[in-house]
Amino acid sequence: MNVALMIASDEWRAWRRSKVALVSGLIFLLLVLLTAAITTNEVLTERDARIASQGAAEAIFQEQPDRHPHRMVHYGHYVFRTPPSLAILDPGLLAVTGNQIFLEGHRQNTPMVEAATSNGGLGGLPPWSPALCYQIFAPLLLILLGYRSISREREAGTLATMLAQGASGTQLLGGKLIALLGVSGLLLLPSLLTGLTVVHHLADYFALAMLLFVYFAYLAIWSLVIVLFSARLLQRSAALNALVAAWLVTALIIPALGVSLGAVFAQSTSKIELDLAMHAEVLAAGDSHNTSDPAFTRLRAGLLEEYGVEDVAELPVNIRGVVAQKGEESLTVILNKYADIRQAREQAGTAFIRTFGWLSPSHALSFASRGLVGTDLATHHRFQNAAETLRYDFVQGLNQLHVEELDYKIDM
Repeated sequence: MNVALMIASDEWRAWRRSKVALVSGLIFLLLVLLTAAITTNEVLTERDARIASQGAAEAIFQEQPDRHPHRMVHYGHYVFRTPPSLAILDPGLLAVTGNQIFLEGHRQNTPMVEAATSNGGLGGLPPWSPALCYQIFAPLLLILLGYRSISREREAGTLATMLAQGASGTQLLGGKLIALLGVSGLLLLPSLLTGLTVVHHLADYFALAMLLFVYFAYLAIWSLVIVLFSARLLQRSAALNALVAAWLVTALIIPALGVSLGAVFAQSTSKIELDLAMHAEVLAAGDSHNTSDPAFTRLRAGLLEEYGVEDVAELPVNIRGVVAQKGEESLTVILNKYADIRQAREQAGTAFIRTFGWLSPSHALSFASRGLVGTDLATHHRFQNAAETLRYDFVQGLNQLHVEELDYKIDM
């Protein structure tokens, strides 16, 4: 190990003497810091704006004058999704997934995207962020530093001397690898410091630690590949060309191909057909605004029998509210059924795209990164499902007021 550390130390000295290595490293670190500053400003600004908007929505709803409960069902309410703290490192899908939902009776609205600071990114690439720097540009920097790590020794004639002095091939490769791993750790320091400024909970600390670990593992894989290419190929130019080609294929071409094929895969199912099928089931479920609708005949008869009366006006509860409750319950079952189908199709498309991660470490890393940060599709679906639970409870709470607090005759 001492021999490997000496070799690594010598490699670091060579890089410190190289202006190209120093300038490239500084440019990369500045790029990480710049993108971190931009994403931090965007994420924190959007988080504060959504928290303020949620408070304003709550205040406006509470300040409404007394109204009919069912009118308030249609008046509705807004909920906003605040971005997770670590989104400053990887905004993920926040730019394209909805972040606010209007909750109202009888329907599930699609999350809306604010006209906001986030946009679709640049030229098909994800939005600029520290995550993009590590996924795309960090391997290039490691290639620039390490492509000639072994071939340089061979061309300078020092390789034979090192081996003759007792250094084994394993120690030589290990020393070069340790040197690149040290650079990888140094490259992650800006993200560590940036992340520590925004995390406040134990779960966030754990997520940050796991995030840095997977990025370090990704850079370690590239470091190992670089050292092996440099050892295997006799000329430094051949090693450089081969490594750049590998970077182009794995970091750019394969991810783009996966996304393009995934889009085609997702279009194989018709949203229009799904919406028409849902609409047909909704119509068959009956109109909960009409207590005489045939869909609620059994409910009406059951209430009259239960309370031993002959007319709905004699019921101790407001039948209009009871029908509204039952209608919303039946309707929500249908809406959730088709929401589950849509989410399953989205998940299937994402799973198809994720399979390309077996061919591209950067592609696999992007999915792992978004999952740890909470800016992935699964988190978006959890937001949708939580909002739907809130919507249902909100509507049924108002319907319960309709049942218990509003006299049927006055209601009519």
